[in-house]
Amino acid sequence: MEQTDKLSEECGVFGIYDFDGGDVASTIYYGLFALQHRGQESCGIAVSDTEGPKGKVLSAKEMGLLNENFTPATLEKLKGDIGVGHVRYSTAGSSTRENAQPLVLNYVKGTLGLAHNGNLINARQLRKELEYSGAIFQTTIDSEVIAYHIARERLNSKSVEEAVGRAMKKIKGAYSLIVMSPRKLIGARDPYGFKPLCIGRRDNAYILASETCALDTIGAAYVRDVEPGEIVTISPGKGIESDRSMCLSPQCQGRCVFEYIYFARPDSRIDGVSVYESRIRAGRFLAMDSPAEADLVVGVPESGNCAALGYSMESGIPYGQAFVKNAYVGRTFIRPGQKSRESSVQVKLNAIREAVAGKRIIMIDDSIVRGTTSDRIVRMLREAGAKEVHMRVSSPPFLYPCYFGTDVPSREQLIAYERTVDEVRQIIGADTLGYLKLERLSELAGGRPICVGCFTGKYPMEPPAEDIRGEYDK
Repeated sequence: MEQTDKLSEECGVFGIYDFDGGDVASTIYYGLFALQHRGQESCGIAVSDTEGPKGKVLSAKEMGLLNENFTPATLEKLKGDIGVGHVRYSTAGSSTRENAQPLVLNYVKGTLGLAHNGNLINARQLRKELEYSGAIFQTTIDSEVIAYHIARERLNSKSVEEAVGRAMKKIKGAYSLIVMSPRKLIGARDPYGFKPLCIGRRDNAYILASETCALDTIGAAYVRDVEPGEIVTISPGKGIESDRSMCLSPQCQGRCVFEYIYFARPDSRIDGVSVYESRIRAGRFLAMDSPAEADLVVGVPESGNCAALGYSMESGIPYGQAFVKNAYVGRTFIRPGQKSRESSVQVKLNAIREAVAGKRIIMIDDSIVRGTTSDRIVRMLREAGAKEVHMRVSSPPFLYPCYFGTDVPSREQLIAYERTVDEVRQIIGADTLGYLKLERLSELAGGRPICVGCFTGKYPMEPPAEDIRGEYDK
């Protein structure tokens, strides 16, 4: 697996059902465009006409970005009033068109279109069981395991939503799902709520999306979040139906705190909490708990900017811009291969000499994974003339891997593993280094229960006995 120094999300999902019968492909495109930050290696759209031949699904999936692959002519061919879309991040070894989503399954009851964000921890076991019963897999993603289980359960269920519920009792891990059946759109979220999913409405169309920023982009109103463990079924006759039989008590839930720190766009709200305000709060906490004398507070674009502003507000030290970011270079982790990743760091950011020369700088970033990017950025500031560089991080040190869809690597690859904060500081070359305190994290999520497994080794659910991440891609 390639050596990345930034966290990676798995995917963004989007679904819509227009009860008035309008074509939805272009709306899915713009919704996914707003979620492009969640995955930039492949993209796909699948649609169906609920008044047309039952089970006929039109789809298009390609590697790369949406605007590189979906033209007006492509979207024009995707006729249908119900549909799902997906943008995906993957590891380099499984970055193939076959693994792009949405998945479309044809089976005895019709068709299913499925888009999945997350990671199953029992995918290997379930996959082997299916293979020994005759299943033939077309992909290496655990999303196909989910789709198979839903299709199999549908044979003995009264409805597709019941089949989704039965499948959820077998799968373990993190998932937000959007399932398109011939006449229904279904959304489901794992009982711990690792991954976000929200509901929106525009006129007589209902939407499911990973983040609220996708709703804003298409002019839809936010209705509510899908609750952890909830299954919502959207259909013209009954609107939004809810099944909460899989919901756990709130204290058992475990949202991924990195939605608030890094993954989500700052203009989104996750489970009712403003991501922008969460990051401002993180910066304020850093100023309270890890103060430093300095002339300027700066953020590492983009996810460090809000926390830097919060640090400035709390400390009274001016906030400024120290870096220019090339808008045409994607996130560091999306370029497979170490050589291209290193050049991405250099091409992506450049320090503004006039802003930092002769000054003591407090630099805020969202995380340090391996440290290979942090030391380059610290060096960049010094080469631009910064007198001092004090690094502050709006998350605690990573000490354990993540098994639930965030690409935190094995412990041995984490810079903070078996090192003191001062030892990490020396490696990255900063004058001082401070992390967000662990006890501050829940406040970033508005007091809602969060997963802190990558910091403490204590996960909301029992992790797998062996680390098989990468054997089957997410």
